[in-house]
Amino acid sequence: MNKQTKLITLAALFCGITTITTATFANVQSSEKTEKHVEEKDDGHGHEAKNEHKEEKNDGHGHEGKNEHEEEKDDGHGHEGKNEHEEEGAGVKLSKKQLNLAEINITVLEPQAMAFSIYAQGEIKANDYTSYLVSPRVDSVILKRHVALGDHVEINQPLVTLFSESMAEAQASYRIADSEWKRVQKLGRKAVGDKRFIEAQTDYEVNIGRLLAFGLSADAITSLATNTKKLGQYTLNAETSGAVLTDNFRQGQRIESGGTLFDLADENTLWVEARLAPSMELNLPENSKAQVNVGNNTYIATVTQKAHTIDPVTRTRIIRLQVQNDGHKLHPGLFADIYFALETDTKVLAVPEEALMRGSDGDWMVFVEENGEFKGVEIELGRQLGKSREIKGLPAGTKVVTTGAFYVAAEIAKGSFDAHNH
Repeated sequence: MNKQTKLITLAALFCGITTITTATFANVQSSEKTEKHVEEKDDGHGHEAKNEHKEEKNDGHGHEGKNEHEEEKDDGHGHEGKNEHEEEGAGVKLSKKQLNLAEINITVLEPQAMAFSIYAQGEIKANDYTSYLVSPRVDSVILKRHVALGDHVEINQPLVTLFSESMAEAQASYRIADSEWKRVQKLGRKAVGDKRFIEAQTDYEVNIGRLLAFGLSADAITSLATNTKKLGQYTLNAETSGAVLTDNFRQGQRIESGGTLFDLADENTLWVEARLAPSMELNLPENSKAQVNVGNNTYIATVTQKAHTIDPVTRTRIIRLQVQNDGHKLHPGLFADIYFALETDTKVLAVPEEALMRGSDGDWMVFVEENGEFKGVEIELGRQLGKSREIKGLPAGTKVVTTGAFYVAAEIAKGSFDAHNH
């Protein structure tokens, strides 16, 4: 084959390849357009495929991404989360078998006046209004005691004999004044003159007043004129009947003016001091009744006083009651259990304490039953009514779980976990 013939053959061969390549490229384009058209219409299973916008959100690994709205609802575990309203309204249905097994009781809320009691710890105290502290009015030395701790004494009964230099001077001055006054009275006012008469009378009365202030009784003062005992000795008598609660002294001991020798208490009526938390709102009008338990004995006490200040040591508020001590079985220092009987002034909605639960946000709630479904509903707590609690935020007639609330809460929590396949 000559050179010209080879060139013609090569040219023809090149044109054939170009034609085939061009045709093939055209066929491939046509095929791709057809496939794309088919993909937009059908996904191969008779379902419409995702739109082009979703394809654009391809994650680069051959997986189509969720749109922005769907991504916001993802819970971080690859599952779509519920929105806030759905979480708050989450509920659970329980079978009769579950209700019986968990001993779940449902009560219809109805307004009612609640009778309840408030417990407080207390202590039996001496009635300070009927008690008496025996103390010398001048510095003295204790010579002899006449009663001991725990004795019951009567009015004017001798308690203790003392000696005092000041008392000796007062007694001597009284004897002189008494003698002068008797002489002036015997001579008469006209004979001695008004001045001497008035001076004698005044001096006599001043000395009597001094001895009374020192603690001598009227009988003891009268007997000084004829009594031959040593000056300076005197006896203190009981000013009231009662029991000797304290006698912290010894014979021969010197005690200063105002020091306590005896504490006498009339145990016919005693005080009961109840201690309450300062935050407790308790409206107790005067003469309210309370039950006081001491050991196996029960007494009825009457509210007499309420403290308006808080004890700085115990940080409690004191309510004072008065109790009749018939039989003298109560004594100061005994501990007591006190129960205040109260009643609400208006009708309220209340549930037992065990019906209250804490929500996920820490707020109080109860479980409400409606059409067989149990849901948690937030409420506002009111007053403490014994073992019950006043609640607000629910209408009358609502069905509330009063026992078994913990089981209901567990079932609702279990349902929320199952939703994520955990």
